[in-house]
Amino acid sequence: MKSVYIINGFLESGKSEFIRYTLEQPYFQTRGKTLLILCEEGEVEFDEPLLKKSRTILEMIDEESDFTPEKLIELEKKHKPERIIIEYNGMWNYKNMKLPWHWKVEQQITTIDASTFPMYYTNMRSLLAEMIRKSEMIIFNRCDGIKDLSTYKRNVKAVNQSAEIIFEDANGEVNEIMEDELPYDLKKDHLELDDTGYGIWYLDVLDHAERYENKKMTFLAMVLKPEGFPKDHFVPGRMAMTCCAEDMAFLGFACEYDGAEKLENKSWVKVTATLTWEYWADYNGEGPVLHALSVEPAKAPKKEVIDFT
Repeated sequence: MKSVYIINGFLESGKSEFIRYTLEQPYFQTRGKTLLILCEEGEVEFDEPLLKKSRTILEMIDEESDFTPEKLIELEKKHKPERIIIEYNGMWNYKNMKLPWHWKVEQQITTIDASTFPMYYTNMRSLLAEMIRKSEMIIFNRCDGIKDLSTYKRNVKAVNQSAEIIFEDANGEVNEIMEDELPYDLKKDHLELDDTGYGIWYLDVLDHAERYENKKMTFLAMVLKPEGFPKDHFVPGRMAMTCCAEDMAFLGFACEYDGAEKLENKSWVKVTATLTWEYWADYNGEGPVLHALSVEPAKAPKKEVIDFT
């Protein structure tokens, strides 16, 4: 298998700067050649000394129609690289990317210029969502002077809940979301979550579960009973529109409840629960698990879908 690293993002989002920084690191300058495939010309150039020092060969594919498995195999046979970096064109729909069968994506990183993020999020949301959906790391750079980074994080987490999100300004990383920016008071022992609060709570738990230790949470939820789940567990959650009307996700955590077997799938309930971070098989590791203190029948809300758009 051939190891592939994909760096994507819109033009001038910092892709080339990130790749240059990577090539300059001693830990990256390992044995064998690196094939760097550029799919657009950015403002940052890769100078010859750096390419030589890092044993990197640069190839250009500037037409989406030329980005085919056949073309990529041709470049692989020509250069015989140890690893491959692809700087993908942000205006090409990522879901259309096709790689040779024996190329394995080791890591995908998306870079975003925080100063232009609102424009792209408003006007090119579908393209942006495809970029970040499978990225392990999302880097917001040029965050200087931007106060609403918490909203940026929620926008991205709604599409890709497992991604690591990093915010950087001229001085380095930024602490992106503060407790006092949340729409509920963490000083309280019992949190009553409305629609907006539930969505933000769900996303914040994924990064800061420690904030919710020893607290009760009450929220309105739909019952989901996945096939094969233990009889004393269910998933209370909400449907969310994460990108557009065609892009929906169910946001919920596994919940332990003695009466789960009697609950009707897709019924509505009011849940009061505590939260722990523990092993759960469906997470393939540790993750947030709710422990219900009470589950009461409830009416469906006027708006059943939480809108993250």
